[in-house]
Amino acid sequence: MNVQPRQKPEPIYAHPNLYQVVNVQNSLRLQRIETSLRNEFAAGGAGELSPIDVWPQLWLVNEWDRDAAQRLIQEATATDVEEWFCGACGEQNGGAFELCWSCRHERSAP
Repeated sequence: MNVQPRQKPEPIYAHPNLYQVVNVQNSLRLQRIETSLRNEFAAGGAGELSPIDVWPQLWLVNEWDRDAAQRLIQEATATDVEEWFCGACGEQNGGAFELCWSCRHERSAP
């Protein structure tokens, strides 16, 4: 009988911004992948602890969801697009915006 050694559980996702972690958690929840949020209020420990140790973390409830969760997280976090300048008013906009925040002109194709 060939038994695989158990791997130490680790968080599926961590980020310094709680809102980013909750956004990923919501994306996973929509796909029926259950997670638990840890370190939600741990930021006050920074200084005594390493900053990365107090980042909010997502942990899988069911480890068998790991592969699907990793694919979804990669898709959800891969939307970081470079900033762009509006062709109508010249305003700089974040990559996530499809309309100019200033004049509401639609983003033109690169």
